[in-house]
Amino acid sequence: MDIPIRATVSCNGATCGESIAVIIDPTKEKITHIVVKETQFPHVERIVPVKLIGASTSDSIQLNCTEKVFAKMDEFIEHHFIRSDTPYFDYLPTEYLVWPYVRPEEVGYRDVQSEHIPPGELAIHRGAQVKSTDGRVGSVDEFLIDPADGQVTHLILRESHLWGKKEVTIPIAMVDHISNNTVQLKGDNSSIEALPSIPIKRWF
Repeated sequence: MDIPIRATVSCNGATCGESIAVIIDPTKEKITHIVVKETQFPHVERIVPVKLIGASTSDSIQLNCTEKVFAKMDEFIEHHFIRSDTPYFDYLPTEYLVWPYVRPEEVGYRDVQSEHIPPGELAIHRGAQVKSTDGRVGSVDEFLIDPADGQVTHLILRESHLWGKKEVTIPIAMVDHISNNTVQLKGDNSSIEALPSIPIKRWF
């Protein structure tokens, strides 16, 4: 099964959003959820369990749920309103607030946003950097998973300056670690270039 990012997501045939990230359990090397950004304003981003994926292609994902069920799923972005004693004023740039000018004495709140990710798991976005021991080799485009158990088998690089338009499928065993939206590989450029090409079936 191919789980694409930036793909159209539908609920029982009706478009409900776009996939923008996947959430991975790094200990089990499994994709547990996808993040779907709603089509309708205010474009809420929701966490969808991967078990609800009924089918997928390179540019579409079909969920086995209704739009009402989808609308009740947890939000990916959490908002935390933090008290701030130095509010920001759009009409008064801070660089112009020098003595003897002063600010009003009032308290404001800042909206601090964070990603809602299950404990012990990681969110990977399309375009996340992929690095070998020699440096950057490309960016994440898709993941291949085994439909039998949901295990991630490969990550796919479609854009790489090292191999031109060659599609590179990298075994998950070559991933050393994932952090700060960066995938670090164990091998160098030559070992990646020597990987066999794996045919991928897509429906366009």
